[in-house]
Amino acid sequence: MTVSRVINGDSGVRKSTRAAVEKAIRELGYQPNKAARSLASANPIRIGLLYSNPNSTYLSAMLIGVLEQSRQSDTHIIVVECADGPEAVGVIEGLLTEGIDGVILAPPLCDSRPVFEVVKQHRLPAISVGSRHGDEAISSVFIDDQRAAMAMTQHLIAEGHWRIGFINGDANQSSSRLRLAGYRSALLQAGIGIRDNLVFQGEYSYRSGFDGAQYLLNLPEPPTAILGGNDDIAAGIIACAQRHGLEVPRDISVCGFDDSMLATTVWPEITTIRQPIARMSQAAIELLEKDIRRHRAGQEYECHRLQLDFSLVPRDSDAPPQSIKGRKPSAQRAANVARRYSSGSSRKPPAQ
Repeated sequence: MTVSRVINGDSGVRKSTRAAVEKAIRELGYQPNKAARSLASANPIRIGLLYSNPNSTYLSAMLIGVLEQSRQSDTHIIVVECADGPEAVGVIEGLLTEGIDGVILAPPLCDSRPVFEVVKQHRLPAISVGSRHGDEAISSVFIDDQRAAMAMTQHLIAEGHWRIGFINGDANQSSSRLRLAGYRSALLQAGIGIRDNLVFQGEYSYRSGFDGAQYLLNLPEPPTAILGGNDDIAAGIIACAQRHGLEVPRDISVCGFDDSMLATTVWPEITTIRQPIARMSQAAIELLEKDIRRHRAGQEYECHRLQLDFSLVPRDSDAPPQSIKGRKPSAQRAANVARRYSSGSSRKPPAQ
């Protein structure tokens, strides 16, 4: 019975006992028989992954983590697209009638108040990915978006940029608010005044990056660098700059966020913040599975807050402004910047 509890992730096992069982499992090379486990349980874990109008590269990375973890634990995943609001509420209620055990909420549903309310009403285990929301009943996995945006803005300031534009993502998502706050904090710490006309409120899309860049580049004093709220936005900025006859990064620097596949498929490759999306979604499934087992055992499930590390990835889309003499920092200096501003570093920018 104790071995079964350890294999199934039950928290009610002493650490010393768990360590002894895990050591024996490793030494024996034991692998659970999935077919036998399915026969032994008439009610396997079923988790719904809900998404709404997603960023395709973000969703792809999420699915990689979700499917890998569910394969290892023999969990069934049901992927459902639904709009926020009444439609999402109806989808969850429909899944409940089909015996769903829990839900994972992808952006932008990771910040949806209607979804949070129906989940709490039915006491359904749920976890959001990519949101640092404040609801104490809904678990979440995220990075420090504010510190990450500070790090990228400080990176541009260190290169000599003082007029830095920012094109934000969805205003209804907590990640957008935190990234904007991090950008502003970095400017204030450097003694640079905040200019509201250098901020464009967009969405997490290529089109809003293009439109935002169109606005910023037509200003009487356009920025020398623009930070996009994600890599799709950054790709739109680069396209707009090229439409204006500007060369990136010679004439304008562009940076992004997420380190999605898009960051290395456009030219020039985008300097960005690496957000471990696949690992975040994998961790979300792990935590949700534990909560579902506790829920089935009649125990109260826990609310988890898991923050993972980010890192700054320097590539080819940024350089000192033309008014600064000298060349782009060497690869070694760029690597030092990335290490300095990684969330795993001891030299993080101070918290706000």
